[in-house]
Amino acid sequence: MRKCYDSSTMDSELKQLSPQEFPLLLREIPDRPKQIYVRGSLPSSEMKWLAVVGSRACTEYGRRALRYLIEGLRGYPVVIVSGLAYGIDAEAHRAALDTGLTTIGVPGSGLDWNVLYPRANVALAREILQKGGALLSEEKPETRAAEYTFPKRNRVMAGLSHATLMIEAREKSGSLITAKLTTEYNRDLLIVPGSIFSEESRGTHQFLRLGATAVTSPEDILIALGIAKRDGPSSLSALRSDLSPNELRVFNILVSPLSRDDLIQALGLPVSEANVLLSTMEIKGLTVEELGVIRMR
Repeated sequence: MRKCYDSSTMDSELKQLSPQEFPLLLREIPDRPKQIYVRGSLPSSEMKWLAVVGSRACTEYGRRALRYLIEGLRGYPVVIVSGLAYGIDAEAHRAALDTGLTTIGVPGSGLDWNVLYPRANVALAREILQKGGALLSEEKPETRAAEYTFPKRNRVMAGLSHATLMIEAREKSGSLITAKLTTEYNRDLLIVPGSIFSEESRGTHQFLRLGATAVTSPEDILIALGIAKRDGPSSLSALRSDLSPNELRVFNILVSPLSRDDLIQALGLPVSEANVLLSTMEIKGLTVEELGVIRMR
């Protein structure tokens, strides 16, 4: 039975879905919710849904790895599912939004704006909706986040998704619950290897030892999701027909982030012309420069 809670021009309508209306994969898990609440539009079942989980205290390595992997999914039929929490969750949603992928937030609270958790990510939640994504929860709309709601949320994320990607997790991290449930639901568990010296990688490495799939490139994710990889530069031209020839060259060179000096050298353009090109691309939101290193958005 579908119930509508509000439909203002400012907020997406809040809908209650019965099990018969759930996304197909969520219907298959043995401990499925009795109902779910949704704001926004759920993507087609033909899309591949990828849950992304990890440490709330993620390192710079974790952020860079996440951004590299999600940016490599640009233009593919992939939906990014995450928990709207601090750290890797928020980074995953932002990377998806920047890359043009649909993303779904599954918070550990109800979806009423007065209780949505964490409060610091309410603006992010609204942006997810504005860009065609959705918020989803099995909790009643007014339910505040509590210790018991997060494990429940984790099972929903694992149940929704064809695979789960874990990026950094301590030995007792809540992300390990999602990883364990992913394997119990017979879905693919994908792990980004971390430093052997990092506490934030102790939990992820446990699952690598148990046979989870190591992920070191976007192609590894596409293979796990059963998506055929496109050819390189020609597909980028088709995907971004609005790019100038020099902008396309920058995209083709930035397979991995480069310093400004190295990128200018690789372009072979006069320094003044290259600087104008790179500044224009950053203003257009095509690239971002951090600490002298340039990468694709």
